[in-house]
Amino acid sequence: MSKLKIGWFSFSCCEDSTIVFTELMNTHFFEWKKKIDFRHTKILKSNNVLEGLDVAFIEGAIATEKDEGEVKRIRAAARFVVAIGSCAVNGGPSAQRNKFDKSKQEKISSQIMQFGLNDRVKCLSEVIGVDSEVDGCPMSEDAFLTVLDKYFTIFGVNNA
Repeated sequence: MSKLKIGWFSFSCCEDSTIVFTELMNTHFFEWKKKIDFRHTKILKSNNVLEGLDVAFIEGAIATEKDEGEVKRIRAAARFVVAIGSCAVNGGPSAQRNKFDKSKQEKISSQIMQFGLNDRVKCLSEVIGVDSEVDGCPMSEDAFLTVLDKYFTIFGVNNA
């Protein structure tokens, strides 16, 4: 039986959904090791492969040109992309600086330049196509498990 080939990626955020994902392993590890090929999960392993992903789970907002290029590479390597957490889904709270008034924008402009940040933080769907979303800060465990089960079903790995 084939396994669901996944990648887990993190951009500008607090990585709280990544923590939830790893905590879910406490109860789902033995089930998931039969069903999931963790191809690109830096939180779990050091030898990662980007090619041939069935599903890429992407947490975080997009704050730099480099981030934009990286998520485009991920999108090209994955059949489906899932936006994970509020920053990926709607930009916030990472994108709160987008709504700063002119005075606050001027105060942070040196840091924006120093760290090579874009003028505006973007949610994932502003940069690439997104197939599913799991909102929340952190993500909802139940919503994540529902989306994961959806992809198990699509790829025929539900009966492992």
